[in-house]
Amino acid sequence: MPRTPERAPLNEQPRGSTRAQFVRDQIVSETDAAAFGAHGLHVLVGDDVAQHRWTADVREDIHSAAKGVCVLAAGIAADEGRLSFDEPVATYLPGVELGEGVEAVTVRRLLTMTSGIDLAWSATMMTDWPDLSDEFLRRPSRGPVFQYSNASTYTAMRVLAERVGDVADYLAPRLFAPLGIDDVEWERCPNGRIVAGGGLALRTEELARIGRLIRDRGEWDGRRLVSAEWIDAMHSDWVTAGENDGYARYALAGWDGPGAAWRLHGAYGQLLIFAGDAVATLTADDHFGADAMAARVAVILADAQQQ
Repeated sequence: MPRTPERAPLNEQPRGSTRAQFVRDQIVSETDAAAFGAHGLHVLVGDDVAQHRWTADVREDIHSAAKGVCVLAAGIAADEGRLSFDEPVATYLPGVELGEGVEAVTVRRLLTMTSGIDLAWSATMMTDWPDLSDEFLRRPSRGPVFQYSNASTYTAMRVLAERVGDVADYLAPRLFAPLGIDDVEWERCPNGRIVAGGGLALRTEELARIGRLIRDRGEWDGRRLVSAEWIDAMHSDWVTAGENDGYARYALAGWDGPGAAWRLHGAYGQLLIFAGDAVATLTADDHFGADAMAARVAVILADAQQQ
């Protein structure tokens, strides 16, 4: 994975330019120079907002950034007393066959990818078995170790659905409506459940609203939508995930890095990058350029914190 690039400090902010406009212009310049396949950019710094588009403004799959929305869903349910992050999954799914060691797996371990259960991604994983979560849970666990799998988030959302009904319907009045996001489309499996770890279609600016909510620790326009506890856990209590830059540590859907930043990261360059009071939201179609672009954006946001 690419290292965070060396970069000279930003020039002084031009007179009349807001902090967000200044950061946006720097990111646009870096994006164009790298020929990164970006679609849209939204920058929030403090209360300042600036945006830029390279393609038409349409909803598109945010891929694994949707895992962060799943964490918010579980957090809201926990706030309502409907779900415990630390209760064994078997408590919520009686009668489901469990593999060796899976009786100790909790919702928290599913959402932090520490179930220790191996089930690799494939384009047909939602249809390869009658029920993906049943297949996932019947496999053995190697203990509380990192094992990234979309099936892990999917299984967590199946557990949540047992307590709240359809997860997308549950979130509509509790998360999406307060954020002004209407008519949300979330891809579903043959069993009718959301696919959870991806398949959620949002515009760049709609994804940025989720970024603002996360930056503001669960508050939106003075209203608390989810406890700060769950937001903080998205970028703390890190678990070891690997050795590559930007992929060494994982929490509740959040990756540590690049640099001092942290991020939600979906395939093909769907990025929410957090640094201090700044959030950069990128949507794109450039899988192999995303890590280098995230590193460039992280440097720009770090510099902006010093302005």
